[in-house]
Amino acid sequence: MLELKNISFQVPAGGADREIVRNVSLTIPDRKLVVVTGPNGGGKSTLAKLIAGIEKPTEGRVFFQGEDITDLSITDRARRGIAFAFQQPVRFKGIRVLDLIRIAAGTSLSAADACVYLSAVGLCARDYVDREVNASLSGGELKRIEIATVLARKAGLSVFDEPEAGIDLWSFRNLIEVFERMREEIRDSSILIISHQERILNIADEIIVLKDGAVQKQGSREEVYPELIGDAVSGTMRECEGRTRALGMEAGDRC
Repeated sequence: MLELKNISFQVPAGGADREIVRNVSLTIPDRKLVVVTGPNGGGKSTLAKLIAGIEKPTEGRVFFQGEDITDLSITDRARRGIAFAFQQPVRFKGIRVLDLIRIAAGTSLSAADACVYLSAVGLCARDYVDREVNASLSGGELKRIEIATVLARKAGLSVFDEPEAGIDLWSFRNLIEVFERMREEIRDSSILIISHQERILNIADEIIVLKDGAVQKQGSREEVYPELIGDAVSGTMRECEGRTRALGMEAGDRC
């Protein structure tokens, strides 16, 4: 579905170039839900933007369904079948939810057809189809409406950049259910999610760990997830032991 070959991305910083993504080569296979995870500042969101065409790599090539799309614009990549969902969905004053779904679908859908996509993301369609995509919507509502537009696109590759950002726990639970349904219904498409949430990692087919701009690990959930949990526990224990020593506490009094 998607292949990145030796992708690097640099930005000017204090008179020198700062490398955010370093020589990344990876493949996103067909009919899979893939999660890219790793520490904050590791280059995850930048990688998503390089795939969508929001940023252009300093080095390397991007291939989608066998075609070199490195030099294509965001619009041309969208036409090829790449959909992108932002961390913070954009609000559009004066545009109704129905209008947004029609734009995504590329056709003049009926209100009833648009309601199918809203229902798929757990929204009561009658309450939302004629609402404006403005400040009256909560973060969780916006996220689900954006996912409804992605569903309407019927994209070959759907990319979600930290979809859990800025939403409450109740909305997050609903979001997980939406992704679980999308995973179950994958046909000739793939899903790529940028996230470090355990529940999203748990539904992945494959996990890619990005650290300091480079791929540290890649494999099936069964291969990578136990290592991630072990690393997290180990890191917590090291932090706890450091605090214990700093406070001069006895071993039995550790946090």
